Amino acid sequence: MDTKNKFKLFLPGITAEINDKVALIAADLREKTTVLGYYSTENRNVFLKTEKAYATKEFDSFAEMVNQFIADHSLENITKIAVAVPGPVIGGKSAPQRLPWALDADDIKNQTGIKEVFLINDLEASAYGLQHVAQDDFVKIHDSGNFTPGNAVLLAPGEGLGEAALFWDGSFLRPFATEGGHCEFSPRTNDEVEFYSFLQKIYGIVSWESVLSTGGLFNVYRFLRDVKRQVQPEWLTQEIEAGNFTKAIIQGAIDKRDRICTMTIETFLVFLAREANSLVLKMKATGGLFLSGEIPVMLEQFLNNSVFYKNFIISDKMENVLKDIPIYLVKDEKTIINGAAIYAAFYNK
Repeated sequence: MDTKNKFKLFLPGITAEINDKVALIAADLREKTTVLGYYSTENRNVFLKTEKAYATKEFDSFAEMVNQFIADHSLENITKIAVAVPGPVIGGKSAPQRLPWALDADDIKNQTGIKEVFLINDLEASAYGLQHVAQDDFVKIHDSGNFTPGNAVLLAPGEGLGEAALFWDGSFLRPFATEGGHCEFSPRTNDEVEFYSFLQKIYGIVSWESVLSTGGLFNVYRFLRDVKRQVQPEWLTQEIEAGNFTKAIIQGAIDKRDRICTMTIETFLVFLAREANSLVLKMKATGGLFLSGEIPVMLEQFLNNSVFYKNFIISDKMENVLKDIPIYLVKDEKTIINGAAIYAAFYNK
């Protein structure tokens, strides 16, 4: 992949001298663990100097966590903070449901004394982070060789379902957030109608996040177990009780250890392909589909089989478009925090 051509992002401040040799903090904010990184800018790039993970719920506010990070590393002259938030950001504020507190950029400024604070959706940040990904961390899933520059999309099932897009303006890609993961899931087959009914009793409104996430993977599994009467093996019962379900079910499918493992992963792949298809078509993403997040990385060997791609190109009239969409797996685990740093460093002049 030629990342220089495909990830020429709109960064209007990248050539401004005022943005050179700047010290900033970026954060990948999550429900359980938040990672903070100290970055500096040099020669139109960002460089991670040090980072530390904190238990999110041990702090009464995000600002308290930042101040602790600054104290832990004796940091000075920080001029910017970028916070990648797992939820919508509107008017410099966000209140993600999975976090113990809300965020307000002005409050963070006042409580940390840092003059520029940016809140950015985590998948939008991840889209910016694609520019920082090494060539070896892009795994080609499909490339017809018939590439047409255009919009691109990013799909990331993990703790939630993140979706972002990059608008191609003819010269640059401009990332933006979506909340597509909260759109309502729609069944296609009789078995999927059963699955929808199963989830509706639990959630009321069944979103795609209820299907494509770590919790969604478990939903697929327990539907197969409880409704389709597939047997839960004893070893998997132990893994579930130990809190290791996601890794265990995927490894069980890799090892072909039990039928329910294979069925769970194949079903999940069908749903992943379908939502990828929808996202690509809605955004007319001829520039590519990029899969990232915890689950796709673990599913790498399955993404290269026929189940995913055959279901991705199913369409009423658009198969000729879908077959030429390049598909890549992004294995870099730091796209969110790196992207937040890039945004804070270079988006503003």
